[in-house]
Amino acid sequence: MKLNQEQLDQFETEGWVMLPDLFAQEEIDVLTNDLPRIFAMDRDEVWRESGSEAVRTAFAAHYYSEPFRRLGLHPRMIGPVMQLLDGPVYLHQYKINGKAAFDGDVWQWHQDYGTWARDDGMPEARAMNIAVYLDEVTEFNGPLYLIPRSHKAGVIEAGHDTLTTSYPLWTLDKETVAKLADEGGIIAPKGKPGSVLMFHSNIVHASAPNISPWGRVIAYLSLCHVDNHITQFKREEWIAHRDFTPIEPIDDDCLRELAREGTAAAE
Repeated sequence: MKLNQEQLDQFETEGWVMLPDLFAQEEIDVLTNDLPRIFAMDRDEVWRESGSEAVRTAFAAHYYSEPFRRLGLHPRMIGPVMQLLDGPVYLHQYKINGKAAFDGDVWQWHQDYGTWARDDGMPEARAMNIAVYLDEVTEFNGPLYLIPRSHKAGVIEAGHDTLTTSYPLWTLDKETVAKLADEGGIIAPKGKPGSVLMFHSNIVHASAPNISPWGRVIAYLSLCHVDNHITQFKREEWIAHRDFTPIEPIDDDCLRELAREGTAAAE
C-alpha cells in the first residue's frame, strides 16, 4: 500500500494524515480479543495508572502477543512509512495505550522525537508514529490532541516531568503550547475501530484525562529509518528497541488468517 499525492502533501504540510477504515472489524477483533489477557499480565512492560489498576501502557506487546506481532509487520502500515521516510525502517517502540473509562490519565504536551533524541540518542527526526484505533475514538473518551504544522518548529525546549503521571515525559511549557496553538490550532482526530492516524515525530501532541464512561485503546508503532537508529541505551530495551533489522512486511491477510483459525478452533 502507498499514500497518494494528496496524503503525502498533507503529511508534509500538516504533520499528520488519517487513514479511515484501514483495517476491517474482523481484523481489529483479533487484536482486541487479546487485550484482556495482556492487560491482566504482571510484567515489567505493563504499566498502570498512578493509584489505579487501570493499564496506561503495555510496551512491546509483539514479544508476548501473536496478533500484535503480526500488526507490527503489516504491509498496510509499513509500506506508507517506508514511503514517507524514504527507505527501510525498524521498530523503535511499540506500545498499547489505554484510556480506561473514568480512570485514563493525562498525557502532557510533548514531542516524541524530543524524547527519542534526549533519552535514546536518535540522530534525526527520521522517524514517525502510527496510531491504530482499537476502539472508537470520540471527543469524549480522551482523543489525541495534535497541533497541526508544529512539526515545522523542530525540537522544542522541554522539561523532564517525572512526577505528574506514571510515565516520565519531556513536556512543553504553557507559553510555548499557547503560541503554537494560536498559529496552528488544535485538532482531535476521531475515528472508528480500524482507523489509522500517522503523525510526524516532531508534531506537538497530548491527550486529556478520560472522565467519560467509555474507554478507548490505541496501539502505537514508532518506526525509524534504519540509518537513523538510536545511539545510547539508557532506557529498557522493551521501551527503546535495539534490534535495527529492517522490517520485512508479511502477508496482507495475516490478521484474517488468525480470525479464521479462531473460527475453526471454535467449531
